[in-house]
Amino acid sequence: MNHSKPLKKPTISELETLARELRIDILNTVYTAGCGHTGGPLSCIDLLTALYFYKMTIRVSDPFWADRDRFVLSVGHVNPALYVVLARLGFFPKDELRRLRKLGSDLQGHPKRKIEWGIEMSTGSLGQGMSVANGMALAARLDGRSSRFYTLESDGGSQEGMMWEGVMTAAHYKLDNVCAITDFNNVQIDGYVEDVKGVAPLEDKFTAFGWHVISINGHDMTAIVEALDAAETIKGKPTMIVAHTILGKGVSIFENKPKYHGVSPTAPELEIALKELGA
Repeated sequence: MNHSKPLKKPTISELETLARELRIDILNTVYTAGCGHTGGPLSCIDLLTALYFYKMTIRVSDPFWADRDRFVLSVGHVNPALYVVLARLGFFPKDELRRLRKLGSDLQGHPKRKIEWGIEMSTGSLGQGMSVANGMALAARLDGRSSRFYTLESDGGSQEGMMWEGVMTAAHYKLDNVCAITDFNNVQIDGYVEDVKGVAPLEDKFTAFGWHVISINGHDMTAIVEALDAAETIKGKPTMIVAHTILGKGVSIFENKPKYHGVSPTAPELEIALKELGA
């Protein structure tokens, strides 16, 4: 599959259908693993679907292509969402998803860098990805490349000082080839973000740090696509898309419940979830 210059971009309806199918893949993958994260992958999959199947310029047949766009998963624990996207694109066989978190598997509990599989960087510590994307973007500027660099951040990650160092760096160097997305689902492992350590209003904070900020409903595919398109037009500063999402989106028994931040579904829960998603 050569995804460098798509002849026809998918429609909003096609992207929405694909996101629903990828939700099913996420649930089957995490259930088979018997451990991992359910809620976060479901809250961010609409964002990754638009990013990979609509916006990013990549070549599955040439994963080391120097001019490719790059994505860094700063929220490392939601990697089932990234893995199902990469498998659907054809970076590796879908059967590999059944080995998630298994001993010897390249699909670990947090991303392990394997560029031939589309995994650009090993991540895990929240907020780390911002600085990695900045370094890649600065290197591309020095090399005169037009690549763009995307990173997925989180509301929990914005409680970390490391992320804000990256935010300041990107603004200082006017990295307009960087577009970060914050998955703002207001849930972290210990409960609701606003109870653990509130971070709102994130939009005002990023604006104050010198970023162009776009606030959207992170499950509205039209809004996501329009935000990604708009980010590409911004010059002289990086762009932050604050995507307001729902943990466990798409499955009523998981939605907005901190319990499902870091557990896999049980067999009865999987049955309910797959039925709701039309599997």
